Amino acid sequence: MSEIRDDLVYSKEHEWAGLAEGNRVRVGITDHAQDLLGDIVFVEYPQVGDIVEADASIGTIESVKTVSELYSPVSGTIVSVNGELQNRPELLNAEPYEGGWIVEIELSEPAEEAFAKLLTPDQYRAHIE
Repeated sequence: MSEIRDDLVYSKEHEWAGLAEGNRVRVGITDHAQDLLGDIVFVEYPQVGDIVEADASIGTIESVKTVSELYSPVSGTIVSVNGELQNRPELLNAEPYEGGWIVEIELSEPAEEAFAKLLTPDQYRAHIE
């Protein structure tokens, strides 16, 4: 069974979002997503300063099985990227919720509004069953 954290919100495309600090949200892929992808070998993500829209593609994740789109669960501006993934993309498999975070986004709307459009942990559990 995939790990689903109760302190995060989720997209139907298997990304998670959690408050970092202030109006910043840390984003990554779920444990379920990394399990489906298999061994991840490359991650392409946006640059700091890029403006992203919720549900829009912001990069790709390449595994030994396939290449999958990475979608932003929220709208805002990229304020940080996890550069560690360039040399160690397997962190997405080993630590999808810790070392495998992908980007931090400064929200363009209050977190309550952004998160209201996403799935709760229970809704995400139902979505993947």
